[in-house]
Amino acid sequence: MSRRTIAVATAVALAAALAACGSSSNDSSTSTGGASTAAASSSGQAVKLGLIMKFPVDFYLAMKSAAQKWDASTPGATVTIGIGHSATDDQGEINLIQSMVTQGVKGIAITPTSPAVIPALDAAVAKGVKVVLIDNDLPDWSKKSSVVATDNLKGGQLAGQFLAKQLKQGATIAVLQGVPGVPALDDRVKGMEQGLGSSGIKIIGKAPTDCDQNKGVSAAADLLSAHPDVDAIYGACGPPMLGAIQAAKKAKRGSDLTLVGFDALPDEVKQIQAGAETASVAQFPAKMGELGMATLLKAVQGQSVPPNVDTGTAVVTKDNASQFGA
Repeated sequence: MSRRTIAVATAVALAAALAACGSSSNDSSTSTGGASTAAASSSGQAVKLGLIMKFPVDFYLAMKSAAQKWDASTPGATVTIGIGHSATDDQGEINLIQSMVTQGVKGIAITPTSPAVIPALDAAVAKGVKVVLIDNDLPDWSKKSSVVATDNLKGGQLAGQFLAKQLKQGATIAVLQGVPGVPALDDRVKGMEQGLGSSGIKIIGKAPTDCDQNKGVSAAADLLSAHPDVDAIYGACGPPMLGAIQAAKKAKRGSDLTLVGFDALPDEVKQIQAGAETASVAQFPAKMGELGMATLLKAVQGQSVPPNVDTGTAVVTKDNASQFGA
């Protein structure tokens, strides 16, 4: 079979939404596909697949890069990639789903912002499009082919166990939530609480952040003001923990404040190496991108796929931070 290079570029107008903070890109409404070297399928055309992500922060950009590499090395498939504005940009994802269906994709891998995108996914499935959820689940939606994601409950438990070892009995923790109501983010907090076990450590306050760095600054500042002697801050996602570091410095809290995050973003790893953040639970977005697209292609081809694919977690500390890059 002959091989040809397909360059896919998609521009989708997104509804106004929250601007993503902590982003490494100013263009948060772009949808760009990676180049794909694809051999013709039995019908003479490559299978069109779509990847939709929440917003352009490092985590999702790593996922995008891995999906593009998979695309370039996978005969018979080509991937269109779309990125929304923020962690809560439901309308942006809905627009991207509809656009990709119009373009004729046979499968969509998506990091869903919330259950608000389900009607658009239902419409896609009704037209024969297979859907794989990446990074977080929609537990009550039964039409998905698979979920390729971190076991967020397990990752939260790792964080709680780490905190229990770091802190003394009776210590206190403030929690920076992600987007309350999003199961993956809620599981990170629930798992952390489970991981604390019978340590006697108390949670004295929680605040939502929408996984936004600026909101993390203000939420952490409020918690530190209300509880100036708090022993630790735990964050359910990476950008708010970078904000918490800023708030802690402003409050003149130093090494006596334990800071544990979730994501181990490159900037978090730098802060861990510098001693400003104690630890973070690492996810593996590149594995999500690669395994997510591979699982989607199998589903489109009618092959059996597992209902869940765990992409793993690990606790990053100063001792092993060099293994995770920065």
